[in-house]
Amino acid sequence: MNYKIVVDSCGELTEEMKQSGYFESVAMSIELEGSTIVDDETFDQADFLKRIAASGECPKSSCPSPERYMESYGGEAERVYVVTLAAELSGSYNSAVLGKNLYEEEYGKKQIHIFNSKSASVGETLIALKIQECEEAGMTFEEVIQTVEEYIESQKLYFVLETLETLKARGYTLAVVTNKPTRHVQPVLAAFGIDHLFSEMLGGQSLPAIKPHPGPLYYLCGKFGVEPRQVLFVGDSRNDILAAHSAGCPAVGLTYGYNYNIPIADSNPDWVFDDFAKLLEIL
Repeated sequence: MNYKIVVDSCGELTEEMKQSGYFESVAMSIELEGSTIVDDETFDQADFLKRIAASGECPKSSCPSPERYMESYGGEAERVYVVTLAAELSGSYNSAVLGKNLYEEEYGKKQIHIFNSKSASVGETLIALKIQECEEAGMTFEEVIQTVEEYIESQKLYFVLETLETLKARGYTLAVVTNKPTRHVQPVLAAFGIDHLFSEMLGGQSLPAIKPHPGPLYYLCGKFGVEPRQVLFVGDSRNDILAAHSAGCPAVGLTYGYNYNIPIADSNPDWVFDDFAKLLEIL
C-alpha cells in the first residue's frame, strides 16, 4: 500500500472505505462525569443517552491527541494524507500537525500532508474520496495536495443562505435532523452563520431513534404542533427519504451530497431537485 488516508471520527467512513485498507479513522472522545467515551466502533449510543439523562453535566468533546495521530502516520504507506474537522471548530487540525512534527522528529521526514477540511462530517468524507480519486489517477504527492486543496476551496455551501432566510421570512419553521454527532451540529451551523435560522437542531444523540426511523420527525411534529403532512423533509440520502415516508411527510431529494453513489431518485422522493432554491417554487 503506497498511501493512507486518515480521517478524524467526525468524518464518516463507509464499510467499503473501511474494508479497502486505504482509510483509517482516528477517534475523537467525549468527557462525561470524569470518564472518557471514545467515538469509535465501540460507541454505544443507547448507553450514552442514558448516561447523559442521568447526569447533571454537559458532555464535552476532545480531539485526538498528537500521539494518536503520530501512531497513524506509521506503517508501510509512503504517503499519508490527513483530513480533519474544520480548524475553526476543533483542535483536531493542530493536533494532527503536532503529530506530524513528533513523527518526523523521531523517524525522519515522510510525505505527510494535513488538510483542514473547512467542513465536517460528510464534507470530510467527500474530501477523503477525492484524495483517493487523485491517487488512483496516478498523481504525484504534490499534485494530489494541490488538486485537493483547490477542491476544498471550491466546495459550495449548497443550502443557500438566501433561500433559508426567505423561508424564515415567509413564516416557515426550520429544523435540522441529522444522524451526525449532536455535539457538532450547532457549531458547524454556526461556523456557516446559519444556526440562528433553525428552531430545532437534532443530532444523532438527541433522541433515542435516528433516521431512517421516523421518530425524530414525530418529535418535531409534537413540538411544533403540526401534522406529518405539513412537514416537508429535504434530504440527500436514502435514509432521509425513508424517514420522511415512514412518518408520512412529503420529501424532497437533493441530487448532490453523499448518498453512497446511489441516485437519490431511486428512493422515490416526491420531488427531486438539483438546486436548493427550487424549494421556493413548491412552498
